[in-house]
Amino acid sequence: PGPIMYSQTRVGLDRRALRGDRHQTRREEDLGGRVFTIYKFRSMRVDAEIQGEAVWASKDDPRITAIGDFLRKTRLDELPQLWNVVRGEMNVVGPRPERPSIFLSLRTQVQDYHLRQRVKPGITGWAQINQAYDSCIDDVKNKVALDLEYIAKRSIWMDIRIMSRTLPVMIGRKGAR
Repeated sequence: PGPIMYSQTRVGLDRRALRGDRHQTRREEDLGGRVFTIYKFRSMRVDAEIQGEAVWASKDDPRITAIGDFLRKTRLDELPQLWNVVRGEMNVVGPRPERPSIFLSLRTQVQDYHLRQRVKPGITGWAQINQAYDSCIDDVKNKVALDLEYIAKRSIWMDIRIMSRTLPVMIGRKGAR
């Protein structure tokens, strides 16, 4: 029961870093980039988060519905994010966007975490095709290294390579929980 679609606030591109005025901000709170609403097919129960507090999903998470399990394993829950691409908030390829509360925590725990915001976030990315979902802080550190590698080597050919490798990840359910 509940709505098919799910929306959530995420942190996107940090244009200040591109202009070189990272510390010049009129914002009361620095969320690390421009916030936007991301869209997904809902894969968890409506009451999955108590009081809206962000919680990482875990292996065999009881909050995931039967249909949601299939959507997550095939990554089809991400399909509505094409609307975010059309709106210019995301690219097809790039680092995955994170929730503001998790972003604020991770940028203090993971060196160079904020550098991921130098490019628009993506539906798929170098980290997503090379590593499973995060289950600990070391997984996040590995994904940040992969995201920064992508940013350094970014090209149309690398994007095509990532997109071509995304389909087998979806079909083979590699890396999905």
